[in-house]
Amino acid sequence: MSGRELVVIPGDGIGREVVPAAVQVLQVLRSDIRVVEARAGWDCFLETGTSVPQATLDLVRDKGAALFGAVSSPSRPVAGYRSAILRLRRGLGLYANVRPVSAAIVPGSDRSVDLIVVRENTEGLYVGREHVAEDHVVAERIISRVASLRIGRTACRLALQHAARKLTIVHKANVLPQSDGLFRDQVRIAVGEIDHAAALQVDELLVDFAALKLVQQPEAFGVLVAPNLYGDILSDLAAHWCGGLGVAPSINLGDGVALAEPVHGSAPDIVGTGRANPAAAMLSLALLFRYHWQLPEEADLLEQAVQRALAEVGPTAGSAAVTQAVIAGLAHAGVSA
Repeated sequence: MSGRELVVIPGDGIGREVVPAAVQVLQVLRSDIRVVEARAGWDCFLETGTSVPQATLDLVRDKGAALFGAVSSPSRPVAGYRSAILRLRRGLGLYANVRPVSAAIVPGSDRSVDLIVVRENTEGLYVGREHVAEDHVVAERIISRVASLRIGRTACRLALQHAARKLTIVHKANVLPQSDGLFRDQVRIAVGEIDHAAALQVDELLVDFAALKLVQQPEAFGVLVAPNLYGDILSDLAAHWCGGLGVAPSINLGDGVALAEPVHGSAPDIVGTGRANPAAAMLSLALLFRYHWQLPEEADLLEQAVQRALAEVGPTAGSAAVTQAVIAGLAHAGVSA
């Protein structure tokens, strides 16, 4: 037995459909990984008064790995509510959000896009410090040396593992020289710490030009590292090249703990119809294999099986069809339950 364990948190909406599908595939690929379930999300808040119970945080911290499905969030302020995924990231110290984008996932794509957006996950505007005055609102933006250096080191490590061996630092230091300048400088310090820094190509782009270049020339990128808000926007934009948010995977990394999550939302309009595509949840599970459990062969097998399945059944196929096609792809590669 491997001793590895996975906490599954279906969350809201289609999360309760795509997470079980991913678990079904996991049990085919590695039946020795023990699965335990926990609660979090909007429905959890309505029933318990908290979007993430302390028991869930403790369980994920203890097991070290989790797969989160989706979260529904109100678009208006609700007393006592904070998004479940934000509470999980903050409560577990998940400081790096990693979003790979590969055009190889898209059936029939003729693009060679293979990039990773690394987003600082704990600071920036997402600290949620807003102050209301008489006729305006002030939102605080926090950029620290510690967090910027930490995410810089993570991005450098991933860039050294990436085929392009290229790191792009994204900022807006021409307008925000203190905060964005601090972020850029700390990432540069992280680059300087690398023994093989000379083998890593490093450049900088202003965030607005980075967005344009992701649209026009995404093949030019290897790894991009950015503060929280910029990384959030750029990773969603880049997801176009892997088929859109509906099939985009991600993983949140901390020290000794990781939480994988498909990028899509809870999609209440298709709940119960069987139309939810579990590919993003499965690809997020593959990121756990690759970046947390250090099992690259299993990650490759799963990613290739998902790619094969989408080519066979199409990206609009529902949960059952995609799941069976992925299992068939694993069997084709010599993996059986």
